[in-house]
Amino acid sequence: MDGPLLELFPRYADLEDLLQNELEARYILKKATEHLEGIKSNGKASEEEEIRYLVCALVDRNWERIHTGHFSSVPVTTRKIYAIACFFKIFFLLLESTDPRQKEKCSGILDEAQLLGCTDDWNDLKAALMEYLDKGQVETSEPLPILAAVKRVTCSCDIPQLDAPGINEFQTKCFQPQQPTLLLNTIRHWPAMDKWRDLNYLLQVAGNRTVPIEIGSNYASDEWSQQLVKIRDFLRRQFVDQSGDGHREIEYLAQHELFAQIPALKADICVPDYCTLSGSQETPAAVDIKAWLGPAGTISPMHYDPKHNLLCQVFGSKQIILAAPEDTPNLYPHESEFLGNTSQIDAAELDLKTFPLLQKVRFYKLLLQPGDCLYMPPKWWHYVRAETPSFSVSFWWE
Repeated sequence: MDGPLLELFPRYADLEDLLQNELEARYILKKATEHLEGIKSNGKASEEEEIRYLVCALVDRNWERIHTGHFSSVPVTTRKIYAIACFFKIFFLLLESTDPRQKEKCSGILDEAQLLGCTDDWNDLKAALMEYLDKGQVETSEPLPILAAVKRVTCSCDIPQLDAPGINEFQTKCFQPQQPTLLLNTIRHWPAMDKWRDLNYLLQVAGNRTVPIEIGSNYASDEWSQQLVKIRDFLRRQFVDQSGDGHREIEYLAQHELFAQIPALKADICVPDYCTLSGSQETPAAVDIKAWLGPAGTISPMHYDPKHNLLCQVFGSKQIILAAPEDTPNLYPHESEFLGNTSQIDAAELDLKTFPLLQKVRFYKLLLQPGDCLYMPPKWWHYVRAETPSFSVSFWWE
């Protein structure tokens, strides 16, 4: 591991405030940072085996704390300590060896730090480690395809359409009246529009990363599950490999903060100016950016989100069905807390016999095509089905 990378690791003084009430973590990370400083100053330090053992124990201890109870209730301090401990675990593993197999192991630990921990305070270290660990990792399999551009079609749309509106027009016609609107030709300036259809680019930039994948076309079905997989394996299974009978299980990289995990991909998009609008003149809106990548046939069942939602289509197309918040009583939401924002209906094939109140609902249909965005105000119901292989980016803000 080279000197510039070592300089990005936190010093103990950087961690003191965080560790104020964490005696165990304070003791271990003080020893780990002192060990690192010793190596930086004279190339060697003592007690390496003991400190490495303590750091691994700290990783395991905070992994258990993160997995106790609901993830949303885990203190940020716990997630930050987990991330720092993972960084130092990688450091000690690389002191042992920097061969490709060891780097692969370290890449998995780095992904865990990002998925479970909170790495926001150490983005430079995270990016540098990612670059270091990926360097020299050779991809020996056959190249991935470059997906064909979806030909734009003219079709009916049940909501207003605006062609690349300015922010003032968006504010008066969409945001203030909370009017769902199809925004045409809005993101054609994004580098992603040209780059991402080449799956080899995604493989090069993101292939080594581990991400949560949904298995099954619909998260509300009984067969649905989740799994952590390498993006390279996901890309090959969903966009290249076919089983002998022509059937494959649908997998979906859905609602994932991919761009926080992989900064190089975030450089290919821009947060639309529309997302700066909020109810407060003084406080700019915080924007959550989510990725949605999968083959044709992925489905998000009829559901609503509590925030403003701008769904941007990079490649592929999606059929979308909307319903207004006032129709909530007629849309048969699930009674469970987990699925309380999700309808029991199949919006693509209405079963009026089982769900007779659907006769009262007005549904709005549209096709979301590359370069376009769909603005959905808070609590508007939406059903989304990918008609082709698809990559979408959603921006949520208060």
